[in-house]
Amino acid sequence: MNALKTLNPYFWKHRILLFWGFLFIVASNFFNIYKVQFVGKSVDAISHTDKLGFNKEVLIYVGIIVGSSLLTGFFTFMMRQTIIVASRRIEYELKNKIYSHYQELSLTDFKKTTIGDLMNRLSEDVVAVRMYLGPGVMYVVNLLVLLMITSIYMLNTNVSMTLWSLLPLPLLSFVIYKVSSIINKKSKIMQKSQSAISTFVQDSFSGIRVIKFFAKEQYIEKNYGIKVRDYQDKALDLAKTEAYFFTIILFVIGLLNVVILLIGGQKYLSNELSVGKIADFFLYINILIWPFSMVGWVTSVNQRAEASMARINEFLDMKSEIINSHHDVYPIKGDIEFRNVSYTYPNTGIKALDGLSFKIEAGKSLAIMGKTGSGKSTIALLLARLIDPTEGEILVDGRNLKDHNLENYRNYIGYIPQESFLFSDSIENNIGFAIDHPNIDLVKEYAKIADVDKNIKEFKDQYKTMVGERGVMLSGGQKQRIAIARALIKKPKILIFDDSLSALDTETEENILQNIETEITSCTSIIITHRESSAKRADQILNLTAVHDPASA
Repeated sequence: MNALKTLNPYFWKHRILLFWGFLFIVASNFFNIYKVQFVGKSVDAISHTDKLGFNKEVLIYVGIIVGSSLLTGFFTFMMRQTIIVASRRIEYELKNKIYSHYQELSLTDFKKTTIGDLMNRLSEDVVAVRMYLGPGVMYVVNLLVLLMITSIYMLNTNVSMTLWSLLPLPLLSFVIYKVSSIINKKSKIMQKSQSAISTFVQDSFSGIRVIKFFAKEQYIEKNYGIKVRDYQDKALDLAKTEAYFFTIILFVIGLLNVVILLIGGQKYLSNELSVGKIADFFLYINILIWPFSMVGWVTSVNQRAEASMARINEFLDMKSEIINSHHDVYPIKGDIEFRNVSYTYPNTGIKALDGLSFKIEAGKSLAIMGKTGSGKSTIALLLARLIDPTEGEILVDGRNLKDHNLENYRNYIGYIPQESFLFSDSIENNIGFAIDHPNIDLVKEYAKIADVDKNIKEFKDQYKTMVGERGVMLSGGQKQRIAIARALIKKPKILIFDDSLSALDTETEENILQNIETEITSCTSIIITHRESSAKRADQILNLTAVHDPASA
């Protein structure tokens, strides 16, 4: 369980809450066991009463039993309010730590994994760890305390009956552990099948236009049916295995009751035990049976938590290639220089740039043209420092980009990506995303500059219109113009157009370029494009050719 050792600092941080939880476990188990002896005493008192009527002794016993039950319930509630609450707080902190780590990773790190895997580590893996932190710890401690207190009372009553009663319980735990392991494996298989359904449905909804264009509704429905049937088979298989879990518990309970009845009956006949003491043993065993049953389940839970924590640790141990080592705040003018910059993509080995050099003065514009694969978009990623050069250096205001405060530097950049990404939010919030506390008037102003205001006004909810996942409710041109407005509202000192006018007709493109002409006079603009119409307004034009490298694909 080495991976779970990394959680020890969290246990120490919440040690006060967990300590109180331990005390509540002891208190709840003490009163739960304490009342049992009075059940037996009540039985004996009633059995020795010759006539029906008021029995003060029994009434006192009943009062103790009721009072102990209330105290047991109260301390059990407090136990959950401490241990389970502590586990929830640790879960909250762990999720925040993982999510914060997501923000620190470089772009190349995200290309090494899938979104589904990242989501699983943040959701399912953390939940599995939380089960260890809460129920996993609580049930084990609860059993140890309960076993210790119960054994003392049982041994004081009768040693041989105690040994016969407790003997099958470790065996029960082992059998349930084996069944739980099988359940755990089959649960993972079922979850994998469920994930396949979710992925299939998501793809179907995302590509609904393509499905309808090709009239493939029946084909998709048939494949969906196959996946659902596969999930049904795995779910039924799991349900059958789970049925054994409860069957085994009920069988052992019945077996132990028979053993107590048999041995207790013999001792009663030989005047070694009273009826009340035998009744006590029935209650002791029934109190112990469920905690012992949980041992197998908890072991399975802890194994799963260990595997999940190992996956989380593997992710948290990843170090970003992009490191921000400076935290000064200062203005950026926008002078840019590339000095013999080369870049090779680590995941593919493709050399996108080879010894590229150019210089742009602050406030000037540069158009970058070239065929597909010539490295145009790589320049944009390098300028935003989403990736670092393999060779050479990039200077901004005469200072190596690696020596700039990255957060401060990016506050001066406006970036319009090649694939216009919009959040599943309103148009207003998507445009205002780039700045803090945007107002609707400013949003409308820049929507007009991006030549999208007239389209927005045609929508029923106008600027409150929800764009859907990745902006699916909008056309490609509308998404691009909203992305342009989002970049311009920031009033950047460096503005990067990464082929972001490709989905627009020539007239709309011309309108936007005219509208932003005054906006970009005070900033350095990089226009990556295939179109000469977009490049003609630039002060300089850089024409790239694809790198011919035998090692590249």
